[in-house]
Amino acid sequence: MLDINTKGLKKNAFRVTKERGKTAIRIRVPGGHMEVKYLSTLQEVAEKFGNGTLHITIRQGFELPGIDMKDMPEVNKMLQPVIEGLEINQEVPGKGYTAAGTRNVSACIGNRVCPFANYDTTTFANKIEKAIFPNDYHVKIALTGCPNDCIKARMQDFGIIGMTEPQYDPYRCIGCQACVTNCKKRATGALSFENFKVVRDHSKCIGCGECVGKCPTNAWTRSAEKYYKLAIMGRTGKKNPRLAQDFITWVDEESIIKIILNTYDYIHEYIDKDAPGGKEHIGYIVDRTGYQEYKKWALKDVKLGPLAIVAENINW
Repeated sequence: MLDINTKGLKKNAFRVTKERGKTAIRIRVPGGHMEVKYLSTLQEVAEKFGNGTLHITIRQGFELPGIDMKDMPEVNKMLQPVIEGLEINQEVPGKGYTAAGTRNVSACIGNRVCPFANYDTTTFANKIEKAIFPNDYHVKIALTGCPNDCIKARMQDFGIIGMTEPQYDPYRCIGCQACVTNCKKRATGALSFENFKVVRDHSKCIGCGECVGKCPTNAWTRSAEKYYKLAIMGRTGKKNPRLAQDFITWVDEESIIKIILNTYDYIHEYIDKDAPGGKEHIGYIVDRTGYQEYKKWALKDVKLGPLAIVAENINW
């Protein structure tokens, strides 16, 4: 019978598999973006120590199966250039990942490529990764560049949705109403045409930036300030799956990072120590303690901007 420390194995980002004596290594790729040169290293590991295959995970990482458990130290050494290249925090270089609880921070492709995205999702994902990893608590975070939500942010513990406060230059406007029509049909009808100029209703605007893309004269532009909608406590799984609900709209980056870090303190305080496997999904902790208690912890020492709107209550 194999003498395997499964808790240590999983903490080191290796997976217990159905094949006796075999494991699979999970590779973090924050923001789902990496230089292709690292793929050759993953190929070498898969062919030398694994079964020659690679699985692309739902969280934008990689999983290399078929690795003999005795080869885990060698695999960690081979992966060191990848870990360093992706700037993953480590406790001991050459020893692989030092936690696996907090999942890879995933992101849509962002405004480096997509015309709809309101910000650089990869850069923000990496900023969050550096702030939270390594950590053993089971937390899922995803970033999407706009309310189209290509990354399915509302299925995460934290869904970060890009917003912009569109800026209007009436002197550039030719009154074509392309933005008004588009907002009515594809967004929330936040724009109207009055006295030959476009009027924006801030209470209806979701900051999608659709008006910017539709204007032929650049009368609409994105704001210099970056804003986000932070949706919380979405989940799949066996019990009561649900979509994340809006926690704060028009929130800034630094506040989001502070809220996430505060949430780790909240988990540490309230997690059920007797939960199976020593982990409890954060959504169930919030269900148990109540939204108001979570909000108190999450907003501790957070200085929100003047536009930010916090939900008074959330009922999932």
